[in-house]
Amino acid sequence: MNKSGLNQSALKESALNRSLFVWPIRVYYEDTDSGGVVYHANYLNFMERARTEWLRALGFEQTELKTALGIIFVVHSMALSFKSPAHFNDMLAVNNQCIKMGHGSMEFLQTITRNEQVLLEATVKLACVDTINFRPTSIPNTVKQAVSTTIDE
Repeated sequence: MNKSGLNQSALKESALNRSLFVWPIRVYYEDTDSGGVVYHANYLNFMERARTEWLRALGFEQTELKTALGIIFVVHSMALSFKSPAHFNDMLAVNNQCIKMGHGSMEFLQTITRNEQVLLEATVKLACVDTINFRPTSIPNTVKQAVSTTIDE
């Protein structure tokens, strides 16, 4: 653990463990309410950033998925459990793990931690949709192949 509160060994382990992706987030004033506690909706933003960076780490920019492959990923459903609040200036780790992939969807387990204390647990299901008609479509094979390397079976 370094003085910023981020568990550096967890980040290094994440780089070696393709099934778990960790994205560090610092809590800014703009993320908090008047009491200095992270506003509940901002946790969703933190998780979205981690999923975006996970895709980027796999070699996929969302803009390229949209323009070249004609697909985007949208949140289909999610379940959240808030365990403890984050505060201004906390250094958080957003843990992202794809646990299931279907024909046109992916399911994630995401946690947000501070110094290894779990603050939030969530399951998030993403649907792959066509950018023209926003109807469900299959996940392109190039994306499936990359994602499949991250799922523990």
